Order: sequence, then structure tokens, then C-alpha cells
Amino acid sequence: MKKIGCNAILLFLLTITVAEVSANPPPAYEGRGLYVSYCQLCHGLRGKGDGPLAKAMKITPADLTTTVRSRSDTILTKIITGEGRQTITGRDRHNLLSDAMPEWKDLFSPSQIRSLIAYLRFLGNTKYALMGDPKVGMEIYQAYCQVCHGVEGEGDGIMTQLMGMMPMDHTNPNETNRLTNPELVTSILDGKGRFMPAWRGILSQGEVEALVSYIRLLAH
Repeated sequence: MKKIGCNAILLFLLTITVAEVSANPPPAYEGRGLYVSYCQLCHGLRGKGDGPLAKAMKITPADLTTTVRSRSDTILTKIITGEGRQTITGRDRHNLLSDAMPEWKDLFSPSQIRSLIAYLRFLGNTKYALMGDPKVGMEIYQAYCQVCHGVEGEGDGIMTQLMGMMPMDHTNPNETNRLTNPELVTSILDGKGRFMPAWRGILSQGEVEALVSYIRLLAH
């Protein structure tokens, strides 16, 4: 009876943990949602400045994969919101990157701005494109991965202490960037090492690709 009670408490704690993850996704994950809704029409899906609206309006948005790298979060916040004098050019206007850049100060909250910048950092630094839908990937991560890799992906899940293992820290780009997208897919489908199980037959190819996309965003 005592063992059953302990297991029930453990299950309750795991349920609370999953709920917390749902309420607090990684910043780049939320930023991607904002980017897809508001930015990709001009800047393009991968931030290259080749969105369909830009072509229709005959404008040339910035290539965010290169221009964002050299700018601080403070400057990027000014560019996005349109608030404050630019320290680089001295202009009051925010359109440092493009004259057609709209002001988003009345639409995005400060936390959304930070999340959007986190995703812009991802676009500017990542070696690998997102393979699938991170929304699907987050659900799969919560259901199958966080028990070992941790709620935030830091490799500190509850099973690590029980089994004495050290899973990959998915928040560390130095670790995740060592593996290409196909290599991550293979390690998930076929397993790797002593403790990483194979998920082939449980997760589909598309689900694994979505999971890889979510893992990429965890590191940003």
C-alpha cells in the first residue's frame, strides 16, 4: 500500500511538471510562432528576405540570417518596436534594416519581443533548418523525452537519478549542433548507446522530424 501511494505521488508530480512545460515553452519556440504569423510574409520562412509579400510589394527586407548577428538585443528591440533613437545611425525611426519595416510596439509585449529575438538568433546561428512542426514536437517531447532529458531539456530528468545516466543537454547548442538533422532522426528512431531507447514503431518519421525541430529550438 505504501509503495502504491508513493507511485501515485510520483505520477502526480510528473503531471504537474508536464503542465508547467506547456505553460512555459522555450523562448525561441514562442518566437517562431510570432515570426510565422507576422514576419515571414516579408522576411521569408528562413529569414532570407524573400517572403511572398515582399515580392508582391517589390521591397527588399533584410536577410535576418546575416544582419541580426551583429546587433545587440537592445538594438533589435528598437528595430522591432520602433521606440528609441538608433545608436548606430542616430535616426529616430526604427527602420534601420528596411524603410518598409512596420512598428510592432503596440502589438507585442516585452516578453514576446524577447521570444521573437530568441528565434531571430536561431535563424542567424543555426546550421540546420527546422524539419517539421515544433508544436507537434513539443507535445512528443513532453510525452516521451522529458522524463530523461528534463522538463527544460537540460538532461536532468527524473530517470537520470534512478538509472545513473547523463542524457544529452538539449539546451546546449555545442552538443546538439554536433549532430545533423538526419543523425538526430536516426538516433531517435534506432536508439543510441546504453540508455537511449529506439522509438521506431512508436513514433512516425514525421513525428520524429517535428521532435528534432523542437530540440533545435530548445538550444535558443
